[in-house]
Amino acid sequence: MRDMGAEALGAPRLPSKEYEAPLILGLQPSALVDHMARVDWSLLDQIPGERGGSSLVAIEELENILSEVKTHILPSPNDPSPVKTIAGGSVANTIRGLAAGFGITCGIIGACGNDEQGQLFVRNMSLNDVKLSRLRMKKGRTAQCVCLVDALGNRTMRPCLSNAVRLQADELTGETFRGSKWLMLRYGIYNLDIIHAAIRIAKQEGLSISLDLASFEMVRNFRKPLLKLLESGDVDLCFANEDEATEVLRGECNTDPEAALEYLAKHCQWAIVTLGSNGCIARHGKEMVRVPAIGEAQASDATGAGDLFASGFLYGLVKGLPLEDCCKVGSCSGASVIRSLGGDVTPENRQWMFKQMQMKGLPVPDLCN
Repeated sequence: MRDMGAEALGAPRLPSKEYEAPLILGLQPSALVDHMARVDWSLLDQIPGERGGSSLVAIEELENILSEVKTHILPSPNDPSPVKTIAGGSVANTIRGLAAGFGITCGIIGACGNDEQGQLFVRNMSLNDVKLSRLRMKKGRTAQCVCLVDALGNRTMRPCLSNAVRLQADELTGETFRGSKWLMLRYGIYNLDIIHAAIRIAKQEGLSISLDLASFEMVRNFRKPLLKLLESGDVDLCFANEDEATEVLRGECNTDPEAALEYLAKHCQWAIVTLGSNGCIARHGKEMVRVPAIGEAQASDATGAGDLFASGFLYGLVKGLPLEDCCKVGSCSGASVIRSLGGDVTPENRQWMFKQMQMKGLPVPDLCN
């Protein structure tokens, strides 16, 4: 692999082709490494917290879970490696999907630790053509998450974020965003300061803003600052799944996905609500579309489905496709990642995605494989 030292260390940007602004930037203040494993239910019964969802753990607990995983692996013909460790996080998944799967120039803004996990994050994102000149390497620990997948494809996540390095709001400048067209964000209360700073500076530089609502727990517990952010008019594109959309309108008479889409579309130019096996609904101005899901209804692993849907939709958007076709590309992309373990798309599943796109008359990216 080429030397990533200067980029990962956040060295001054140079006016050369190597540092040309990516079309799409993703903000993930803390780099994250995912340890993915398909396990039997007995392990899920042993670890603290409810099955499903996400609960924070200390580093000792994370390491204990990883040590137990080896004796609880579920064999799968689609996953030759029982444990898969890759760069993780919603924004990283989407950016990697755009760069590797659709050939869109992308960069990530954030920080990783100067540890083994930080080097892994750098290596994985670099090999998938993500530009790292805006990723800073800091002394300290990189965040990690254990993602346990059961026989039905359901996830139980145990992230360890304590003492993880993080990019601070005052480290952002106009140069961070200059020349790019889109900034991708994931809503999170602990990152609200840097989210607001990034939006303010990015808007000054002429970027459009894409926001993912993260999780229904995040929307439920921190709804007021989210609504304030949405109603500011600074968010151009909003992605929500059905559960998140319901929480947006909690307390209202009508909380169905269509009503949530209507609310989001009042404040964002593009609004999308994904509905799992029922596809998605989207709105842009007065236009509303409903697009069915693509591929198998049963997910092998649902990790990254929404993230890769966003990859496909954004690809369609920057290529100038109609709203319905943007959703169709998103559905093809989201369906490709659930066919195997982890939040990245394997080469085989990427070819499957291209075939689905061709069958639907969608433009396939011209990638050099």
